Amino acid sequence: MPIADDSLDLRINRLDTAAHDYATRAIDEILAWGQAEGASDIHFQPTAEGMELKYRIDGVLRCFRRFPSRLGINLVCRLKVMAELLTYQTESPQEGRLRNSPLGASGGGNGSPGPTIDPNTLEMRLSTFPTLYGERAVVRVFSGPGRYRRLDNLGFPDDVAAPLGQLLGATSGAILVSGPAGSGKTTTVYACLREIAAAAGGARSLVSLEDPIEVAVEGVAQSQINPRIGFDLSTGLRFLMRQDPEVIMVGEIRDRATAEAAFEASLTGHLLLSTFHAGVVAEALGRLADMGIEPYVIRSGLLAVVSQRLVRRLCSCAPWSDRPEDRLGFDAPRVRVPVGCPECLGTGYRERIPLVEMVATRRAELSEAILQRADAAALRRAAVAAGMIPQRQRAGELIAAGATSPAEIRRVLGLGHDDPSSE
Repeated sequence: MPIADDSLDLRINRLDTAAHDYATRAIDEILAWGQAEGASDIHFQPTAEGMELKYRIDGVLRCFRRFPSRLGINLVCRLKVMAELLTYQTESPQEGRLRNSPLGASGGGNGSPGPTIDPNTLEMRLSTFPTLYGERAVVRVFSGPGRYRRLDNLGFPDDVAAPLGQLLGATSGAILVSGPAGSGKTTTVYACLREIAAAAGGARSLVSLEDPIEVAVEGVAQSQINPRIGFDLSTGLRFLMRQDPEVIMVGEIRDRATAEAAFEASLTGHLLLSTFHAGVVAEALGRLADMGIEPYVIRSGLLAVVSQRLVRRLCSCAPWSDRPEDRLGFDAPRVRVPVGCPECLGTGYRERIPLVEMVATRRAELSEAILQRADAAALRRAAVAAGMIPQRQRAGELIAAGATSPAEIRRVLGLGHDDPSSE
């Protein structure tokens, strides 16, 4: 059932569907509204009943509106024009960068001014894909350079931000940021790059290999890979070693070849930053071993692993409750529960906060477990002994402080109070 939002509906409904520029105006309104509400993705989903418009806001995807199929096709076509894609090619996937259109130049209909896009947003990227009922389109909205610029903007606890900031001054070794898709890994790595660039003042050589480049970072020579011509991550890393780099950022370590090249760089006098698709810290360490990286290489080349998730912050409308059923087994005398108001679009939540754990891997307790090829459970115990505060404990602290709800923690972590895997 679509979730009604008067402001978005009014913007769309005031447009004349018979006008020659309807699709242009409608897309401008849709993109501007998504940016204003902090959407990370905008979906145009074709169905038997029409084209559904969905926004992913604070990590949750919700349907806001349905367009007739004939209008939906025109909306996707308009997006493809903005991304300079082939409008007649509908049977195979395409992707491209949305070029900024002069929003507001043509007005918003009925003589009203048109929408505006936040100038701090660098870009939006479009991906299309053929489906049973037509062409599906998803717009990824990247955070602009004005948001989450530095470590102290990320909302990390002091016992994570301070040691991480110190490690960024190292001259060799790898720092990995792990987590599932959409957990803010790349945002964290960009913030780390800005910290290094600001501290160095141009005196360190900073380079990156990305797929794609999401945000331009001043002071960093950024390159985008192109696998179609053989320019992949592992190949790019090897060539970068001849470019006199001191700090290297790799967008993501995805395979053994990239991992081997990355650790080779970290062992030869380079500070390497990268993201890694894994769960908690122990899972990230275990996956590196599963990829064939030797334990002594992991121990010697890795400085730290940061694992993070994003949980929704409760809106100010959320009341406190002492009902046992609202605690969902969490050890707290009372908790806040989501209710919903116009400010949070009826969800009970507004924005997100990080749920993070970090460990310095060269601590003796953890180094020994890595060398012994310990399993994930043993690695987790060793990490805790080395000073890591687990995500599960962080979650309890956020609940007790009223920052988020037990239901949100259960949604993100999938853990209950008595889940043995969380101990």
